[in-house]
Amino acid sequence: MVRSDARDNRERILAAARAALTEDGHTSMNQVAQRAGVGAGTLYRNFPTREALLLGVYQDEVARIVELVPELLATMPAVDALRRWTTELVAAMRRKHGLGDALSAGAHQAISERTHGPVLAAITALLDAGKAAGAVRTDADPGDFLQFTGALWRADAGPEDRSPRMLALLLDGLRPAADR
Repeated sequence: MVRSDARDNRERILAAARAALTEDGHTSMNQVAQRAGVGAGTLYRNFPTREALLLGVYQDEVARIVELVPELLATMPAVDALRRWTTELVAAMRRKHGLGDALSAGAHQAISERTHGPVLAAITALLDAGKAAGAVRTDADPGDFLQFTGALWRADAGPEDRSPRMLALLLDGLRPAADR
């Protein structure tokens, strides 16, 4: 069992790293430790390398997004929940993409292996809720939807972010034929 202070330190490190790396992808490990209010030893005990820290930040982000599904489905219609969740996923994927130069090919593979299943399960839950409500076509496939999200996070996020318009087209295509 992890002590509460150790768990709190890890959470502070991840939060500080996420904020620092969003501002500057070249933030040093020492800068992250200072920002988190922990010593270098605590940082390196939790994350022995920069790559381990980057992986931790990304995994934490994916876990947060996956954990949103039940709350979204409890508070809004399934298609609205899918839209909101996908928007969160796209933002996280863009942040991960920004870390690309800092991660080795092995790290990219590790990210995919650790996050693919949970993300696919979240999409499945959202699509199944939409199907049960009659708002999503019955042949909608979670794997296909995940592939389409790749186009969304690669879309130009400049002054006129195209991803919301593209997501609207995707969601329109998920409606049952009688509703299109």
